[in-house]
Amino acid sequence: MDDDKQDQLLPIANVGRVMKQRLPPTARVSKEAKQRMQECATEFISFVTSEASNKCRKENRKALNGDDVCWALSSLGFDDYADTTVRYLHKYREAERAKADQKKATDTDKVNKDEESNDTSCQAVQQQTDQIPEPTILEFRFL
Repeated sequence: MDDDKQDQLLPIANVGRVMKQRLPPTARVSKEAKQRMQECATEFISFVTSEASNKCRKENRKALNGDDVCWALSSLGFDDYADTTVRYLHKYREAERAKADQKKATDTDKVNKDEESNDTSCQAVQQQTDQIPEPTILEFRFL
């Protein structure tokens, strides 16, 4: 197969792994079957992505997002895939939001601890500077 065309296909190892997950453990998948599935899966993804990209272009947007892919699946007649993808996208966004909230809470706790530590450090420095005698006029010389 041509190297340029091969670069545009999904990785065959990934395609084979997905295929094996859906087959009985004793089943074997030929190299040719993996290659055909690789071509079909790549074509399907290109087909859906092209539809989503056209929608974005018509709306004068440069970035394609998950909602556009869901819309494309639905508009191309893959409603079952679209529904499943919408649910997955919703759960994914919830998980990302929760992760961001968790990070925000952790960062806030860290800032609070740093502030407490700074207060303690500032008090210690203040105590040390209180012990330093005031300089006399003779100690300052300008050259």
